[in-house]
Amino acid sequence: MSDNRFIRVAITPPYFYPDEAAAIERLASEGDFDYIHIRKPGASEKEMQSLIESIDPALRTVLTLHDHFLIAAATGCGGLHLNSRNPVAPQGWQGRVSRSCHSLAELSDASPGTSYLFLSPIFPSISKPGYRSDIMADPDLGSALGHCRVPVVALGGVTPDRIPLVKQFGFGGAAMLGAAWRRRPLDLSHFRLQLITHPYPGQDVVEGAVKALEGGCRWIQLRHKDANPDLLLAEAKAIAALRSRFGHFTFIIDDHVELVDEAGADGVHLGKNDMPPAKAREMLGPEKIVGSTANTLDDIREAARNGADYIGLGPFRFTLTKERLPPVLGTDGYRNIISAMNAEGIHLPVVAIGGITLDDVATLRSAGADGVAVSGAILREADPASAAASFIIKSSTDN
Repeated sequence: MSDNRFIRVAITPPYFYPDEAAAIERLASEGDFDYIHIRKPGASEKEMQSLIESIDPALRTVLTLHDHFLIAAATGCGGLHLNSRNPVAPQGWQGRVSRSCHSLAELSDASPGTSYLFLSPIFPSISKPGYRSDIMADPDLGSALGHCRVPVVALGGVTPDRIPLVKQFGFGGAAMLGAAWRRRPLDLSHFRLQLITHPYPGQDVVEGAVKALEGGCRWIQLRHKDANPDLLLAEAKAIAALRSRFGHFTFIIDDHVELVDEAGADGVHLGKNDMPPAKAREMLGPEKIVGSTANTLDDIREAARNGADYIGLGPFRFTLTKERLPPVLGTDGYRNIISAMNAEGIHLPVVAIGGITLDDVATLRSAGADGVAVSGAILREADPASAAASFIIKSSTDN
């Protein structure tokens, strides 16, 4: 539990997902957050009640509802959050009451009985690219926070690494959405080299994954476009089982969201013509990895809005493993797009894809790419393990 002077709030995704009650219980019992806001715009009363009743009653006092307020008292929830859909608490409500503000002027309107206020947007948010304000640059921010009768909680683009800055400006708390729910953040040391499997003659996809892992690669994407579902599932399970030999590595499956949980994979990578990231996120929940292919800044904005965890940006150049390629980007394309991402506050890791060789790593890293995704440059070599090791060394030294 945080100290009394700084409130930490987690806000649920707007959709329901498998095992959500267990995820809420885990977050509530770990003590990193004081309150958990259940925000499900459009959810029916029956859906909301079913979720709340699935949560351990002993943990419900930390829950704050944004909708269907009458459920709160009946189920033992501790708080209500007022909004345009529900601007008034039910008569007789004795629990916490919070409210959202979007300007400094609104902070002075805190009514008696308000427990704390949200103030947003504070930072650019990947869920709402382009949605920003000048709150942090307002010279009156410190004074407004200091004179507010209740704690003001920063909302919008808040991540754990920004908490010190939030405190420095005088906020009384911080609220997080996506960052609150990921059990294990992306391991960027794994991210430096991603092997994309491909069935080359004399080498099946599992053998290719073994060779890359032997060379030190720790991110495998299973891609086998011509495989039937049974074969693909068998290959996925075989790759996941390699953790008993190589220890933990990140394992994602190309396209097939429905296989992720059954195979024991960490997530999915989606091409531009595959399932939308938002749909995959609803199916998998917030703790799985969802990667998205992009060729333009607009593609990246859309992926960010829809819950992608990282971007596969490309192609860098022509590649034989892909048909109907979009325009190649080249080094300048990467540099321009990543610079624009940073300017817009879209801080998603970028892995460069498409015809990449060992000699390209330093150039792509200097252009802002966090890692490279490779297939043929490793798997078509006489010694794939040594080729993978060379990529690891190169990507580790050219930062």
